[in-house]
Amino acid sequence: METILYITIPALLVLLTAYLLIDKLLKNDERRRNFELRKNNLSQVTPVRLRAYERLALLLERTMPNTLVLNVVKPDMTCFDLQRELLSTVRQEFGHNASQQIYVSARLWEAVKATQESLLRLINMCASKCPPDAKASALAEMIVQVYSSSEQTPSETTLGMLKKEVQLLM
Repeated sequence: METILYITIPALLVLLTAYLLIDKLLKNDERRRNFELRKNNLSQVTPVRLRAYERLALLLERTMPNTLVLNVVKPDMTCFDLQRELLSTVRQEFGHNASQQIYVSARLWEAVKATQESLLRLINMCASKCPPDAKASALAEMIVQVYSSSEQTPSETTLGMLKKEVQLLM
């Protein structure tokens, strides 16, 4: 019986040591494979995310009222026509870029949506102060003045957030 213990105890110790070494080796291998997979995914996802940030930056620049009004206003438009066209353009621009939300943080996307809502409110507020059949230039001028009078516009704030998020990505 004593001989069996002399053989069994060292054998169990060797078996336990082998098990622990193999387990550690397998875990290290799994971690290495996961790291490689993440690294490969990151190299593929990062360019897509950067394009999403670029598109959102372009969206914010295009929908700044001074740029937007210049692109939309036509000489023969009335205030009502300009309001309708501005609202349509803003909704369309944001609609075309809605898919970018999957590549940016929820906080940034909420800021982008808030910028859109703020812009729509600005257009409607200024339009309510103009007679519908007045020249569009009056509405365009009012929108640009009200927008320019604010210190930190929603578009600029959101663009700043976007830049910070890109810097964190890099």
